[in-house]
Amino acid sequence: MNRLFRLGPVLRARKAQEDAAKGAVIQSRQEIRDAQALVKRRQLDLAGADAPTEGTARAMVASMVARQSMAATLSGAHRMVADAEDLAREKQAELADAAKRRRAVESMAERHAEAVKAHDLRTEQLAIDEMAVTAKARNAARGIDATSEERANTLRHGNGTAADREDAARETANSVAARRPAVDLANARQAIDAARATLSLAAKRDDEAAELTDEGYADDGSRA
Repeated sequence: MNRLFRLGPVLRARKAQEDAAKGAVIQSRQEIRDAQALVKRRQLDLAGADAPTEGTARAMVASMVARQSMAATLSGAHRMVADAEDLAREKQAELADAAKRRRAVESMAERHAEAVKAHDLRTEQLAIDEMAVTAKARNAARGIDATSEERANTLRHGNGTAADREDAARETANSVAARRPAVDLANARQAIDAARATLSLAAKRDDEAAELTDEGYADDGSRA
């Protein structure tokens, strides 16, 4: 399988978009704070500019115009706060959408990583099983019981030192000798003596029969 996640560039692009949206949200919040600070300053300016109670008409008119201008500026500052808050909500929505799109691709990347890991585990297990089968076949060819890891015939291999091989040969010979029936040497000697006596007696009888035959021929005269 392809170990490389094909949507890696897409995931990096989605993360970059999310980072940009975070930056826009932070900037919009700063604009709200700036607008709110401007409102406070305009409120203080308006509160410090009291309407004149005395003076020429021209001065009183000028003071009233100035207050109206400050009031208009304060109203504009309030609108700036409202606009900054609207912009901040818009940027926050864009950030949420960017995060959602990033998580969608990221989930695909996680599933791909899990698939690669599962594939690696299966491949490793197959390799282990193949090694076990190969070792079993090799041990069987060498005469080793794959279960007990013991050799069926200790003399079929040349592993170990000369002393080890000599001990193995001695143990094998002793095992073979132990399985042979025991022979009583005394009984064997008696059997041999009896057989010799029988053979001697048979030979003696044959000699006597031959002598009788020769004497019969002599008395007859025809074959002397």
